[in-house]
Amino acid sequence: MDLALEFIESMLPKFRSEMRGILKVIDQISEEDIIWSPNADSNSIANLIAHIRGCVHSRIEQIFYNIPDTRDRDKEFERGLKMSKEEAYQKAKEAFEIIIEYLEHLKANPHLLMSQPFLHLPPLTYSQVNNETTVLNLMIAMLREIHYHTGQIVYIAKIRKGILSWD
Repeated sequence: MDLALEFIESMLPKFRSEMRGILKVIDQISEEDIIWSPNADSNSIANLIAHIRGCVHSRIEQIFYNIPDTRDRDKEFERGLKMSKEEAYQKAKEAFEIIIEYLEHLKANPHLLMSQPFLHLPPLTYSQVNNETTVLNLMIAMLREIHYHTGQIVYIAKIRKGILSWD
């Protein structure tokens, strides 16, 4: 099997699993749990979901689907960010579906994995990507960041609820 295809096929179940897990967590917590944070310097689940959705927008939608940049990164981390449980569920689901859709596109076009989609853009000033970043490096960074933030969401949910069901 082609190494690019092997990589893409290994990423799909990881993102699908992250999506199932985070949606199960959101199902089990309350409206209040979505906006609660452990202290004034910590993020709430609302902040983390807004950030995940913002990352997907700037790293996938804007670059690969030419959707204009509407991200307000500072707002993602505002203290007291309001978000309903339904909004959190929909934003999380939407973010993961966009990632999975793009991976499916890559699966049909594995030669794109080593492409550099940012070369034609002004210098990038955020996160782990720069203008020489390949799609491969972008997807590795996405998996790392998404997994990191979903872990934070699970931790906050466990603080609030205690035991979570994974059935």
